[in-house]
Amino acid sequence: MAAHITTAVKRFVPRESGWLLPTAWQLYTEAWRQHHHSAGPLLRYIPRRAVLYCPGNDERKLRKLASLDVDCAVLDCEDGVALSKKTEARENIPRMLAELDMGRTEKCVRVNSVSSGLIEDDLQVILQAEVLPPAIMLPKVEDTQEVQWFVDRFQHNLKGRPLTESIRLLTFVETAMGLLNFKAVCEEIRRLAPKAGLHHDGVVFGSDDFCASIGATRTKDARELLYARQKVVVTTKAFGLQAIDLVYIDYKDVEGLRQQAREGALMGFTAGGLYKGQVAGPGSCGCPWTTLLSSPTGLEWLPVLGWGFGPAPSLYPHRCYRATRYYVSF
Repeated sequence: MAAHITTAVKRFVPRESGWLLPTAWQLYTEAWRQHHHSAGPLLRYIPRRAVLYCPGNDERKLRKLASLDVDCAVLDCEDGVALSKKTEARENIPRMLAELDMGRTEKCVRVNSVSSGLIEDDLQVILQAEVLPPAIMLPKVEDTQEVQWFVDRFQHNLKGRPLTESIRLLTFVETAMGLLNFKAVCEEIRRLAPKAGLHHDGVVFGSDDFCASIGATRTKDARELLYARQKVVVTTKAFGLQAIDLVYIDYKDVEGLRQQAREGALMGFTAGGLYKGQVAGPGSCGCPWTTLLSSPTGLEWLPVLGWGFGPAPSLYPHRCYRATRYYVSF
């Protein structure tokens, strides 16, 4: 399979692209090899080039997901949902999992973090839904104790329900403590996840929350995040997982976006990020991962982290700028 992917990339990326060509071959062959290097059953590889986040409490916007061609649609229970709307999100998401036909798009649910104290209610509802989500995102993972708690409550709320295949787990590195404990977290997930019916599939670097946790000032060239990005990608790839890079904070700066995408690809990330601003409507959703990355040098193949619907709520007023990074209004 890796050979077929390599052949396709060779045909797709122009020879004159120079530096990018070996990077493209490497990322696609490694994506297949590393994905199946991780413990657990053999699963189909999902690239997640475009990941679209949508607040789980907004049924109107959730139903629009079926009309958007993305790799992964995230039904959000976390930062995209105000505290007063969490119950509504938990009521909507199980129904949407059953009713929405998204074709090739992967359905994913982002639950609240273990440290928030809200995740138990998320798991209870989601894991007893008529249709289980193929993937779950677990944000702000900081230590092995949180992994142990999550796996234990996952099994408890699943109540012995048989799974046709493992549920994919994507974890977030978003704090200084999470970065320090990242290797141990991955080891603990590898030890516990397969027995629970989980498959650790990828890691997202939450750059803005990470900056806030260390008191750094976010800059356009992201030099303050160089060490963290390198540690995340090295550790992630060592465990054979997808590595999703930081978001880009100025989506109108096309050249800056391209430069950060180049840097992320050369570092070894298998996906990148884009800051989400205001767009006119659903028809504009494709722009960042198509138009903005199109170029004669083959950048159009580079995977990109997409964005979601709706203004971020003032769940954490003092952290509002961080909570908005996945959202766009229409």
